[in-house]
Amino acid sequence: MNEWFRKFSHKVSELSGTWQAFVLATLIIVVWFAAGFFIGFTNTFYQLLINTGTTIITFLMVFLIQNTQNRDAKAIHLKVDELIKATRGARNSLIDLDKLSDEQLKRLEEEYKRICTEEDDDDDDDSVLHTIKEEVRERELQKQ
Repeated sequence: MNEWFRKFSHKVSELSGTWQAFVLATLIIVVWFAAGFFIGFTNTFYQLLINTGTTIITFLMVFLIQNTQNRDAKAIHLKVDELIKATRGARNSLIDLDKLSDEQLKRLEEEYKRICTEEDDDDDDDSVLHTIKEEVRERELQKQ
């Protein structure tokens, strides 16, 4: 069941993101609007039809697209982790950053912004990047 849902959600996500899907959705709205002239715009069935249809489609699409996004994000994380791991001199402490709390990520982001705007002082051992700096120093010593 899990494999079937994975394939189904991936295919639906691919198809719903095409220009043809957009044109189809637009045509449905145009036909619905045109039907209002014959059925009557104030007819309860006329209004219920579009409201129910769009609600159901939106509700289901949220889960299908979220499933595909979760898989894509995990694949990207794994690829980046592999690149970090395989690159000499890369900071292995950056692997699994997605497991940090929001506060830890915010501090790390602020630290990287600081590094980009200021000179990097080696005596700043109280920073979030202390572990990263130590790891880089250890790798440099191993190279010698």
